[in-house]
Amino acid sequence: MSSGAAPILVTGANGHLGRSLIAAAPSAASFRAVVRSERAAEQVRASRPDGGDLDVRIVDYTNRSALAEAADGCRAVVHFVGIIKEGGGARYEDAHERTCEALAAAAADAGLERIVYLSIFGSKPDAKNACLASKGRAEAILAAGSVPTCVLRVPMVLGAGDFASFSLRKQATSGLLAMVGAGRTLQQPIDARDVLQAVRAALECNPPIDDALDLGGPECLPHRELVARAAALHGKKPTMFPVPLGLAHAAIGLLERLSANPPMTRAMFDVLQHDDRIDTQSACKRLGVELSSLDETLRHCVGPEAE
Repeated sequence: MSSGAAPILVTGANGHLGRSLIAAAPSAASFRAVVRSERAAEQVRASRPDGGDLDVRIVDYTNRSALAEAADGCRAVVHFVGIIKEGGGARYEDAHERTCEALAAAAADAGLERIVYLSIFGSKPDAKNACLASKGRAEAILAAGSVPTCVLRVPMVLGAGDFASFSLRKQATSGLLAMVGAGRTLQQPIDARDVLQAVRAALECNPPIDDALDLGGPECLPHRELVARAAALHGKKPTMFPVPLGLAHAAIGLLERLSANPPMTRAMFDVLQHDDRIDTQSACKRLGVELSSLDETLRHCVGPEAE
């Protein structure tokens, strides 16, 4: 990422990837981070203790004029805003479609040269899953706008200290582990560092990429094998017992009926159970990126040294 240029606007900057993007950049790189609360703003400021060029603003992501004001003077935007679970007042339409409507208009108003949008592999407007369909409609909104947009669709992202890595480590170090659908779901996890490498490449490509790219890790394997690979790093071998997929789905449906904000919803569950089969060659070639091996990602994110 070039330094000394106009700032990069980062929406949803308090998420793991947003903070990592800012923290890993050269001190001369300039960012304008957009978040929704003072607490989130403090998290972002803490990610750049070197005192680099960082401007943090509290903005409603669905407010076109506020976003345009935040984008004024920036050259591009990285849009990290999104959810995989509805609840507690959070809705897919608001988090995905409404924010992208505001962003597409704000980016045009501010004269940005490009948008980089992080989406989910499998997203498309007519998807049966509510989350993937909402993400797909959000992609379409940005694609219909006047500012070139590079959409990066990714599967599970593993980063040191993030929730996905914590969850995988917890499974890997368990003695007894329930495996939904016998752990047959195909997963192709990608290293968070590789996602950020792709984001930086999309920010610098000339001409800007105006397309959606599917980008996953270098290996596709069943979830049970992923857990076993992670467990081996800890010298563990969990005893796995199968839980029928239909039974798990019914139990989550019951949770939805009993709670206004359950820890898991059927839409979220189906996203997590979605098979990932991604041909990464095209995206890697267009972005000029190389992927970390799965073994290196697991050592870095869920191995003993990651603790």
